[in-house]
Amino acid sequence: MKRDFNEWLSKFKRSISGYGYYIDFEKVFENVESIKIELNILNSLIGSKNIESDFEKILTEYPKTLKCIPILLAVRTSEIFATDADGEYLYDFSKMNQSIEQYKVFMRKTGLFDLLQNHLINNLVDYVLGVETGLDSNGRKNRGGHQMEDLVEKHLVDSGVKEYYKEMTVSEIQAKWGVDLSAISNTGKSEKRFDFVVKTKSMIYGIETNFYTGGGSKLNETARSYKMLSQEADTIDGFTFVWFTDGYVGWKSARHNLEETFDVMEHIYSIDDMENGIMKKIFK
Repeated sequence: MKRDFNEWLSKFKRSISGYGYYIDFEKVFENVESIKIELNILNSLIGSKNIESDFEKILTEYPKTLKCIPILLAVRTSEIFATDADGEYLYDFSKMNQSIEQYKVFMRKTGLFDLLQNHLINNLVDYVLGVETGLDSNGRKNRGGHQMEDLVEKHLVDSGVKEYYKEMTVSEIQAKWGVDLSAISNTGKSEKRFDFVVKTKSMIYGIETNFYTGGGSKLNETARSYKMLSQEADTIDGFTFVWFTDGYVGWKSARHNLEETFDVMEHIYSIDDMENGIMKKIFK
C-alpha cells in the first residue's frame, strides 16, 4: 500500500532532545578543574597596577599558567597565530616558544591585560566557567546527531536484530561480504560511510540516520543525495539502502525535496515508523 507523504510528515517529532542535550556540565566542570590551580595564580593579576611586570614574574615562576591563556579568548587550541604590521607570530601555550616579552605583546594586543587590570572580571575560575559553558553549547549539533543514532540503535536492539555494525564504510562492507558496491562508490573513487549496517540471511542494509531541528540548504542536498543513493543501491543485488530521518521543524521548510525522495525511495522511515515496529518488518 502506498503511503501518504503528508500523513507521514505530520507524525514527525519536533524534538528528541533530553535534558543533557543543552549543556554537558560534567565536561564543563572537568575542563575548568583541570586548570583551576593555574587560574587562581593568574587571579593575582586582576586589578594589578603593574600588570606586565607581575605577568612576567608569574610566567617565570609558574610557566604552566601559560596553558590557561587560550581559553581566556575562548580558544581551545594550544597554538594561536597572530599577525599585524609588527610581524607574524605563532604562539605556543603548551610550551614557551616565544620570549616572555612577546607573550606580553600578545596579552596587550588581544586586550587580556586590559580585561584583568581594569577589574572587568572578579575571578578567572568563574570567567572560564562561563567561557566553557558557551563553547560547550556549540556541541549541541553533534549531540543532536548522536541522539538520533542512539535512538535508532535502541530500536535495532529492541527489534531483535542479531547482526549490526556501527559506522561501516563501503570498502569494509565489500571486504567482509564480497558484495560489489561500485555503483554507490563511483567505482571505488569515493568512500561512503554508513551510520549502521544490518546483515540478515538474505540482505545487507546500509543505514543513514539524522534528525533536523532547523532548516537550511543542507536538508535539500541531503534529500537529493539520498534519493540518488537509493536509486544506485537498487541496482545492487543483496544490498538495500535505508534512511531513518525525522525533525518536523527542519523538514517542513524542505518538504518538497523530501517528498520527491519519499515518492521513489521504498525504505525511508521516521521515528513513528520505528515506534510502530518497522524494523521487525524489514530486517527479517
